[in-house]
Amino acid sequence: MQITITVNGAKRELEVTPYTRLLDLLREDLGLTGVKEGCGKGECGACTVIMNGELTASCLVPAPQADQAEIVTVEGLGTKDDLHPIQESFVEAGAVQCGYCIPGMVLASKRLLDEKPKPTEKEVRYGLSGNICRCTGYAKIIDAVMLAADKLAVEGSDSND
Repeated sequence: MQITITVNGAKRELEVTPYTRLLDLLREDLGLTGVKEGCGKGECGACTVIMNGELTASCLVPAPQADQAEIVTVEGLGTKDDLHPIQESFVEAGAVQCGYCIPGMVLASKRLLDEKPKPTEKEVRYGLSGNICRCTGYAKIIDAVMLAADKLAVEGSDSND
């Protein structure tokens, strides 16, 4: 079956089976390996994408259900040479170790900061719930999100001048 999706701003027409998961489509067909297979049950956050503005566990979404959707993966935020402020903050705060959970954490952070530009620590913890990290723990990740909020606030005030 043919579906049309917009991934990281690029419209794509793809042939999928009814059983293809969005996760597999993104990783295998489109080469977007920032999306990871973790638990396969939507509980760990490794496969998180933003679909139509909402955090989504791509391991739970049959690709046909993503027809006409707009999807953002971590690759859609920044590049190696031009990181998004959230990605930059994760590096600066030392919030990255193995990197397995980081794409989902970064996307959850983006969604949170889009909704709440100046979150409290409690709001950050809640916004990241559903994303499991086994290496870094959460203190540095929370620090990274708070740093990103500050950077984005400065960026926003610069663009209003």
